[in-house]
Amino acid sequence: MEKQPNVTPAPSTDWIPLSRSFILMLSRKQLFGWSLALFLITILLTWIGYLLTVDFMDSLTASFMTTTPVTESIWGWIKHQGWRAGSWLFVIVSRIVAFYFAFLIAYTLTTPGYAFLSKAAEKLHAGEHFAADAGFTVAGVIRDILEGMKIALFGIGVTIAAILVNFIPGVGQVAVVLLYTFYSTLLFIDYPASRRRWSLRRKIDWLRTHNGIALRIGLLPALISMIPVLNIFAIALLFPLLTIHATLNFSAIELAKNYPVTSPGGLFYGKRD
Repeated sequence: MEKQPNVTPAPSTDWIPLSRSFILMLSRKQLFGWSLALFLITILLTWIGYLLTVDFMDSLTASFMTTTPVTESIWGWIKHQGWRAGSWLFVIVSRIVAFYFAFLIAYTLTTPGYAFLSKAAEKLHAGEHFAADAGFTVAGVIRDILEGMKIALFGIGVTIAAILVNFIPGVGQVAVVLLYTFYSTLLFIDYPASRRRWSLRRKIDWLRTHNGIALRIGLLPALISMIPVLNIFAIALLFPLLTIHATLNFSAIELAKNYPVTSPGGLFYGKRD
């Protein structure tokens, strides 16, 4: 029997459940502390952005909101009711838009922090197989922020597409869920993929190639994101955990390309010489 090379096993490529990612986050002080800090910073930036956005939108519509139509006639009464309905609709829609806009800003500004969290989780998972990058630099931080801006702008396009598709009965609603699912996965794999200096096109290609894994990663955050108003706080709370979870599964797939997992019949983890 041929003797197998003495190689250090690479991490398993089996699906890593969310519960295992959660245990890893709690068991490592660095991951937990960084996750807590990112959660608080994201909430703070989102809340500040929300207040500023609401004040700006209200200042633009102040004349409309304060000018009440005259109700001396039937037509005036109809206009008054329309004005009331429009005012309530504007308040609801403007607050939702403000939350989304504020979260996108907070997401963009905290991208370097989540990139660091992703890197720490991947390093723990990969061990000695972890591919070190160039380390912390100002240029790297700027690049992370620019990548976050690209993903955020791409998300605006996804939202517009989802609004248009949603008008198709039945099929449209399923398509919306899928759009947000794959976009959610893109948000999270952006961190480990950007560390590898991947382009946005290559990240999207990864989603196509590994669509089953992408569906499993993004479904939960996609469903949470559809809960009005509460979605911002829920996503901010879960974002560190989901970042770790997506990173571990993404890392396992990418490591397998260099350290293939094979059957017991003479195959092994590790690069062949």
